[in-house]
Amino acid sequence: MTDKEEAGMDADDGGQGRAIAARIRLEREQRGWSLSELATRSGVSKAMISKVERVEASPTATVLGRLSGAFGLPLSALLALAERDAERLVRHASQPVWTDPATGYTRRTLSPGNGGHLELLEVVLPADVEVPYPASAFTFQHQQIWVIDGELDFIEGERQHQLKAGDCLQLGAPVDCVFANRSMLPVRYLVALTRRG
Repeated sequence: MTDKEEAGMDADDGGQGRAIAARIRLEREQRGWSLSELATRSGVSKAMISKVERVEASPTATVLGRLSGAFGLPLSALLALAERDAERLVRHASQPVWTDPATGYTRRTLSPGNGGHLELLEVVLPADVEVPYPASAFTFQHQQIWVIDGELDFIEGERQHQLKAGDCLQLGAPVDCVFANRSMLPVRYLVALTRRG
C-alpha cells in the first residue's frame, strides 16, 4: 500500500476509533497472526496496522477494505461500534455511520445487527473521490449496488460500469474494484450483501 493511501489519518479520540481498533486486534489475535503476518496478507504496512490498533490513526476505507479482505470478513464487521442486541428494527438515529478520514466517504449500516443473512449499507461518495478495494474484499460475499442519487463509475477489474440513479449492478467474480465519483456532486447508493456459500 502506498504512503498516499495511508496518509492523512489523524488519531481518533472518540469511541468509534477505539471500537475499530479493538475489532482489528481481536480478529488478528484470534487467528494467531503477528502484525507482520497481517501486513503481508493485507498489503497494509505493519506500522499503519500498529498505529490503527493503538488508536493513533484512523484507517481509510482502502485500509479497512484490505484488512477485511485479509480476515475474510465483511467490512461492516470491522466497523461495528459495539455489541448490538438481537432486535429486528434499527431506527435511523441508531444506525452506525462511519466516515473515511481521507476522503469523506460515509457508510451507514442500515441492517439490524441480529446476524441476518442480508446486509444493507447506504454509502455517500463525495465529488471527485475514488475508493479502491482489493479482490479479497469481495471473495466471501455476493454484492449488488443500487444508485439512489447521482452517478457512480464502478471499475470491476478491466470493466467499467457507469451507473445512474435507479441503476442496479450485481457484481461478478471477485476482482480488484474501484468506486469512483467523477462528478461535481455526491453520489448516494445502496449496497446489498449476502455471504457466499
